[in-house]
Amino acid sequence: MCMPLPGAVQPVKMESYANGAKFDCLLFDMDDTLYPLILGINLACRNNIQDYMLNKLQIEESLVPKMCLDLYKEYGTTMAGLKLMGYEFDYDEFHASVHGKLPYEKLKPDPVLRNLLLSMPQRKIIFTNSDEAHAATVLEKMGLEGCFEGIICFETLNPKNPGDTDASSGKRVLCKPSLESMEAVVEIAKLDPKKTVFFDDSPRNIASGKAAGFHTVIVGSSALVPGADVALESIHNIREALPELWEAGGDHVEAAVDIRSAAVAETTVLA
Repeated sequence: MCMPLPGAVQPVKMESYANGAKFDCLLFDMDDTLYPLILGINLACRNNIQDYMLNKLQIEESLVPKMCLDLYKEYGTTMAGLKLMGYEFDYDEFHASVHGKLPYEKLKPDPVLRNLLLSMPQRKIIFTNSDEAHAATVLEKMGLEGCFEGIICFETLNPKNPGDTDASSGKRVLCKPSLESMEAVVEIAKLDPKKTVFFDDSPRNIASGKAAGFHTVIVGSSALVPGADVALESIHNIREALPELWEAGGDHVEAAVDIRSAAVAETTVLA
C-alpha cells in the first residue's frame, strides 16, 4: 500500500542502474494510460467537473460544457483554468467532489500489467495531474500497489505553504502539459531525462515530455504523434515495443534520493 512521506525531506531508497544503462527510470501517467480510455473513467470525471461548475461555482448551465473543455485545452486542467479566471474554491473539496463519485468499480486487478511492471528493473514513478487520494485508489483497484517507487501528483507540484489551510490562495496551478511541470518532476525525483522513458496518453503531454528531454511513449494509439518515439496501442504491449527495458544494463546499485514532498507516495522497491 502506498504511504505518503512525512513533510520533512527524507532519503528514499531507490533502485537505479549503473552508469552503463540505457534507461534507468520509467515515468508513467496513470489515468487512461495504465487502464484504457474505454472504461469511461475520463468521461465520468468530466461530468463530475461540470456538475461542480454548475452547482458549486454557479456557472450558467449553457456555458459549462464548452468552458470545461476550453479551459482543459488552454490550461492543462479545467481546475487550473477556473482558478486563473478568479473562481474561489478549495482544491481538496474540488478533488473530493470530482473523484469521490467516480465509478471505481470499473477498475479491475490487472495481474498482467503488475507482472510486467515488477519484471522491469528500472525505477518506476507515477506522474499524474490528479490528487493523491485518487491515485492511491486507482492503484489499489488495479492491484498495482508496490509496483511504483513513488507518486508525483497534484499535491507534489502544488504544496501548501506553512500555515496555509490549503494551497488554493492566489496560485497558478502547476500541472501537465507545462514544461515547468516536467522540469519540476526532473528535480523532485532526481531524473536524468535522457535516461527516462515517459508514458502518457495525451499528445500534448508527450510533446512537453520530449521538450524536457525524455524518451516518449504515446499510449492508447497505434500511430505516432508529434514528439513520440514509440506508440503503444495498449500498455500491455510494452515488452514487444520496448524489449530494451529488459536488457541487462549493468549491475544494480542502490542510491539514496530525496523526494521533497509530502505528497510523493513511497512503495517498496523490489530488487
